[in-house]
Order: sequence, then C-alpha cells, then structure tokens
Amino acid sequence: MSTKNPSTTNIAPGTAAGFQRILLCVDSSLASERAADFVRNMMGAGAQVRIIGVVENPRVLIPTAPLAGLDLSAARAELMDDMQNALAKAHASFDQSSAAAQAQLIDLAKHGGDVAHAIADAARDFHADLLVLGSRQHHGLLRWVEGTVSEPVMRLAECAIIVVPAHCEKQWSHAPQRLLFAIDDSETSREALRIGARLAGPGAQLKVIYVVDRAVRFSDFVPIHLLEDAFVQEGNASIAKAREVLAQLPNLAQAHVEASLASTDITSDDIAHTIVREAAAWGADLVVMGTHGRRGPARWILGSVAGRVARMAETPLMLVRKSVS
Repeated sequence: MSTKNPSTTNIAPGTAAGFQRILLCVDSSLASERAADFVRNMMGAGAQVRIIGVVENPRVLIPTAPLAGLDLSAARAELMDDMQNALAKAHASFDQSSAAAQAQLIDLAKHGGDVAHAIADAARDFHADLLVLGSRQHHGLLRWVEGTVSEPVMRLAECAIIVVPAHCEKQWSHAPQRLLFAIDDSETSREALRIGARLAGPGAQLKVIYVVDRAVRFSDFVPIHLLEDAFVQEGNASIAKAREVLAQLPNLAQAHVEASLASTDITSDDIAHTIVREAAAWGADLVVMGTHGRRGPARWILGSVAGRVARMAETPLMLVRKSVS
C-alpha cells in the first residue's frame, strides 16, 4: 500500500506532535477501529504511521490438525483474507490525515513465533516511539480461555504503548486534552510524566494523582492505620517531585496542572479500581502510568496495577517503562 506525502497537509488545531513514529496494530475487531480513530486524531504533523496486522499460524491455533488429517489451507486463507481487509480498512481511514501511513501484513506461518513477540519486534524494527493497539478486555473465564494480546505486549514493548479499550465511547476529534497521570514514588513514574506530557497540546489539562492504599486485607501484618501516615507522606513527596518534572517541560507552559491524593476504600478495593474511578470522575481522555514490566514469578506474586487498569478502564491507557527514551 502506498505512503502519503504529508508536506502539503496542514495539521489540525489541538493535535499533539510529541510522537513521530507510531506503530498501529489492527485486526477485524471494534477495538482496532477505536485504536485507529485515536491515532488519527492524536498524531502530529509529519508523523509516520505503520499499520500492521499479524496473521496467526493455524497450526498453532489447531495443533491437533495434522493428527486428525485436517487441511488447514482454507483456515489460513480465511485468516489472511480477514487481516488484509482489516489492514485495507485501517489504511483507508488515514487518507485524509496528515500522516505518512503504510501497511504491513505479518504472516506467522512464515515468520514463526507468536503475536505478542511479532508486534514487539515490528515496533523495534520500525524504531517506533509509540505503539497503539486495541484491547477487547475479556474478563473472568473468557479471559483465560481466549487470552489477550495486549498484556504480553505491555511486557515486551520497548517504546511507550497506548491500549484503547473496545468499549471506549468517546468520539475523538483532536488529541487528548485531559491527561490523568497515576504516579508512585519511582523513577518509572517520572519517566511516564515526561513521555506522556508529549501529548499535551495547547490548552491541555493535566491531573496527577497518587493513590493512598487504605484497603485492609487478610494478608496485612501491620494495621493499615499505622501505615496510612507514611503513605500520605510518600504521596505528597511524590506529587512534589511530579510538579518539578512537569515544570521543566516547555510544552506545558500554557497547560493547567493539578495534583491530589486519592485513596482506596477501606474494604473491597484496590489501587487499580481507584485509578479507574478517578479517571471516569474527572473525565480523562487518557490515563498515563509507568509500568515496571515484571516477568516470571515476580509478576504473579506482586501482580500488576497497570495490567488490572488495562483490563477495567474505559479510557485509553498509556504505559511507559523506564527504558523508554
């Protein structure tokens, strides 16, 4: 598919120009349509967008097929046809945009590997500074049966990643203007502030929150009221550091920045649910978080706040790892 020359196209008002090489992952789902819509409206002048579609190997999807004597050529042809249609649709949606858009189909029957690694490799090969994909946000048993691509991609991607939920109902006409940053006291969070703030165009509103975890759990060895003062103190210190980081960013000279502590309920609550509630109550266009990218046993033991937010949020979520430059 052809690459457009954006030199004669004017950038629309309210469009952020912080990312210039954007990898958009699509399939035939509504989530991918939402993701493409988000990218079209947030990209800046001169941005390059590569749209990729990854076709899974039917031999991996149906590993017992050779034993049963099944011919998978028809299944592969159908998978290829569906992805080619999805790519063509997504590419056509950029016809009136200012971006140079190109499309690429990745056939795992030829390349090997799995979808998540293929996406991460494509982002690396393209030198992407932002990766965007949709999330179908399966819950309960369905999540374990069908799985989800977005979560392993979060752990593998070396650039910033935006996950756009399928049931995000916002109609995009410009770059996100209300950016909610959920922070902790880590350098990863401060990196997320720097990277996420690239999207803040003129008139943007930024809100920084630190969640004080007041929820009592059976595993707690120390009464929560003995820790709450320490959490509040750490939260205030983290917010002060966040303000220092944002004050150094020249593109935020005209942005409105506010910051506050939030807190979980004492029972049946956690940090992820609190972030989602705060984002909805404030009307955020985008939630920005740092992620430590834990893998293996540490991920299962410690869990992932970012992963839980991604599964619940109705707002696009940007995740940034410390290694992002």
